[in-house]
Amino acid sequence: MDNGFLYAAITIIIGLIFAGIAHLIIRWLKKKAEATDTMMDDIILMAVGTPIVVGIVAISIYITLTSFDIVPESMGWLITDQVINAAFILFGAWIISVFSFNLIRTYGTLVAEKTETDLDDRLIPILEIAARYLIWFVAFLLILANFKIDITPLLAGAGIGALALALAAQEILSNFLGGVIIAVDKPFKIGDRVRIDTFFGDVMCFGLRSTRIKTLDNQIVTVPNAKVTSSVVINYAMPDYTLKIRIPFSVAYGSDMDRIKEILLAIAHEAAVKTSWVLTDPAPSVYFLEFGESSLNGQLILWTNNYDFAWDVQDFVNSRIARRFAEEKIEIPFRQVDVRMKKPEAG
Repeated sequence: MDNGFLYAAITIIIGLIFAGIAHLIIRWLKKKAEATDTMMDDIILMAVGTPIVVGIVAISIYITLTSFDIVPESMGWLITDQVINAAFILFGAWIISVFSFNLIRTYGTLVAEKTETDLDDRLIPILEIAARYLIWFVAFLLILANFKIDITPLLAGAGIGALALALAAQEILSNFLGGVIIAVDKPFKIGDRVRIDTFFGDVMCFGLRSTRIKTLDNQIVTVPNAKVTSSVVINYAMPDYTLKIRIPFSVAYGSDMDRIKEILLAIAHEAAVKTSWVLTDPAPSVYFLEFGESSLNGQLILWTNNYDFAWDVQDFVNSRIARRFAEEKIEIPFRQVDVRMKKPEAG
């Protein structure tokens, strides 16, 4: 019996020595991996490094317990196949958990740094935790199955719980999935001016649940992501910041339309010369569109180099139109209704 304990001690000491050697080798390999371009070797070494060292010690302990008569009969369950298999499952879950965690963190961060949104930065920690919990939950089920414990009720309970949670968090999940769709589809980016449903303004940020828009009235509107993905999104900043400005006009019947077109084009060219907002390419244009009930109606079309100046352009051009039409004595009609009253005949 004494020799058994002596051999057991020697075996454990040898195991510790090999574990120390393995630790030094892994440290050396990690330094070599840091010099390579890829991150995969670093991730693999982080995943298997510590489990290998612990595994060598565990194997030496297993050899000690099974090869030498030092284990009392009351503790014989420690060296059964079920316990050994459970240990292997735990080691496997440990390695896979660390590997997946570092894989998501390393490559997820690299991808997130290349995007302008902070959505993926918030998504990465959630994926890290979800992957880790899922792996350990599967390992727990495998250990229960290894010990011949029926896991069917547990799986059924987990399924019912997940279904109840999904129904209770349906709105949260729809907004979360909407955020993922926005991150993948990229209908807009931070700073873009957009119209979503009835909301109009600049995108301030978008996260896992909602998108925030700063309106032109300097108010912050929070729009759920589910509503964003189900609405028509107009992005005024794509493909660039240029914007077509339509300025309608009406003149009285009998007006010289050729002369009116000359005046309007002259005003448009004056706007291009005197301001930095109006473009000459595309060139301004005037269209006579319809015969109205009491006026001839048309549109002056010009382009601005930035949608921020849309109102400035309209103010400049409308002011010039009002002045030039007054100088040229061109009548701008207004809607009027003539009411005629008939005097009743004497009885």
